[in-house]
Amino acid sequence: MYNAAGKSEKDHLLSEHAPLVKKLAHQMKAKLPPSVEVDDLIQAGMMGLLDAVGRYEETHGAQFETYAVQRIRGAMLDELRSSDWMPRSMRQNMRKIEVAMNALQQKLGRAPNESEVAKQLKLSLTEYQDLLSEGGGHQLVYYEDFHDSDENEHFLDRYCVDESSDPLQALMNTGFRAAVIHAIESLPEREKILMGLYYEQEMNLKEIGAIMGVTESRVSQLHSQAIARMRANLREKAWTGVA
Repeated sequence: MYNAAGKSEKDHLLSEHAPLVKKLAHQMKAKLPPSVEVDDLIQAGMMGLLDAVGRYEETHGAQFETYAVQRIRGAMLDELRSSDWMPRSMRQNMRKIEVAMNALQQKLGRAPNESEVAKQLKLSLTEYQDLLSEGGGHQLVYYEDFHDSDENEHFLDRYCVDESSDPLQALMNTGFRAAVIHAIESLPEREKILMGLYYEQEMNLKEIGAIMGVTESRVSQLHSQAIARMRANLREKAWTGVA
């Protein structure tokens, strides 16, 4: 079908929604490590948009943009998975940070500060902060967590007992949600504010940095640290049997 300008409807959808791809790519890039190239996300997103346009039918009507967003984001996530943007070595480093935090929490009876964690890891403060920067994009839950060969029983096993269902969905149907809320409440005040701005207000790292009066890279470090604290908190609760 062609419009009055002689341009196909599908070409019109592509040109109209191309800026949406760039917007979504930059939003996603703000939550990922520096090693991820925004151009790669845009390229994958454009493939997702092409797929959405190819599947477009008149019945979608005004809902096309909602549909396209799903396909674009899905294509970008597929690109990230195929690129393995957080290598296992990086996750192992974050795991060491979590272990150190847990040990210090037990010893001190409070959340350890950065200098204390660095000392526990036998690193300088700068080296520790570099590890946090490299771990930008660290997540609270990975699918691999459900089959962690380094432990006889992973802390997520306590919350996910129905192996026949989708593990992440099963987590949301149990006490895991309450445990996450508790872990957030247990964060130092500065990191708690950061998490609220990031996940509730959906601000990017640059915007959060402006509010908190720090650089974007510093926000990334604090975010990685907050995630590590939460994972350590959840692991400790599972080990001690606290709900």
